[in-house]
This record gives sequence, structure tokens and C-alpha cells, in this order.
Amino acid sequence: MTLRILFTGEGTSDDGLVRHIEAIVARAGRTASVTSPDFGRLSNVATHSVPDKLRVARKFGDDYDLIAIHRDADRAGVSERREEIAKAIESEWPGCPHIAVVPVRMLEAWLLLDEVSIRQVAENPKGKVPLNLPQGTSVEKVADPKRLLKEALAAASGYSGRRLDGFQKRFPQHRHKLLERLDPLGPVSLLPSWQTFVNELNAAVRTM
Repeated sequence: MTLRILFTGEGTSDDGLVRHIEAIVARAGRTASVTSPDFGRLSNVATHSVPDKLRVARKFGDDYDLIAIHRDADRAGVSERREEIAKAIESEWPGCPHIAVVPVRMLEAWLLLDEVSIRQVAENPKGKVPLNLPQGTSVEKVADPKRLLKEALAAASGYSGRRLDGFQKRFPQHRHKLLERLDPLGPVSLLPSWQTFVNELNAAVRTM
């Protein structure tokens, strides 16, 4: 039986996680059909919060075996985000199994560990400008991973002036590409937040 999974992120560029969810489920010996709605198109009201997104998704009447909810820890912290997600499920979709996908501090921290992909997405794979990226678990201590990733992409591109301005406006697309290219068996596999994501998804699959 194919598992029906609803994925909600903080924006459409988080959809790069869908292929990782499908791959993890496949390695567990199952198949998954992952739905990742564009909530901005589904509702004429703001759907920024987790409860808002669940409410909109549930209106369409689809049934799911699992809901995977991504929220960056940001300054709130991991435990607070996990509690926020659990409360949202309890109020808007009680009884539906879920997992919380909570990177520390932001999802961009996972992307900072792959210098090769950063240079490729920056359209300058043979560039030699030092990017000074964090290594290993130290990446989860970076205060603003999104800013650092933007700076790394800009430096790796080698662009300047108007060309750099145009390149930087495409950051959501670059972020999406980096997320899709993320090697789940590479350096990110050593991060506790990634390990929790994988372990909880595997545990959920085993119960179904």
C-alpha cells in the first residue's frame, strides 16, 4: 500500500524535502505519495501558521496516513517548535499521525555543508573563491544560516553589479535546488536534527 503523506513547509522552496521523504520511505521498503500544497493558491486568506495550513488542507477532504510538518527552530528552540506542531495537530487534525521536521536554527543550515553543490548552483562550479563554510555539527550553531548561505552563493557566483543583483533575486530557486541535491548520506547525516527527521519518519513508517 502506498502511504499518503501531507507535507507542509514554511514556503514553496521547502518542497525540495519531498524527494527526501519519498526516498526515506522507499529505503524502509514502502512507497509514498507526498502532497505538498501551495497554500498561497489554495486560500484567499493568509495561511502562515501551522494551524492555518492544516485547516486549509483538511477542507479538501483528502485522507492522509501521515503529516510531515517543517518548522525552523529559529530563536524559539526545537522543543517549543515541536510542541507548537503537536498542538496544531491536536486542534486541527486530531488522531492523524505526524512528524515534526525541525532544523536548527533554519533549514539553510543543512545546505551549508555541501560546498560542491553551492558552487554548482551558483553557476560557477570551478570557482576558487574561499567560502569559509562551517564544518560538521558547528553549522547548527550559526546564528543566521540563511544570511550565510546567501553570502556563500553570492561569493561562489563571482558575479558583481547588476548581474549579482539578478542572481540574488533567485535565492528561493537556488535554495530549492540545493535542498533537492542534498546528499542524505553526506555530512548532513551527522547532524542531530537530520537524524531525528530520518529516525522519526522511519518509526512512523514501521507503524503503518
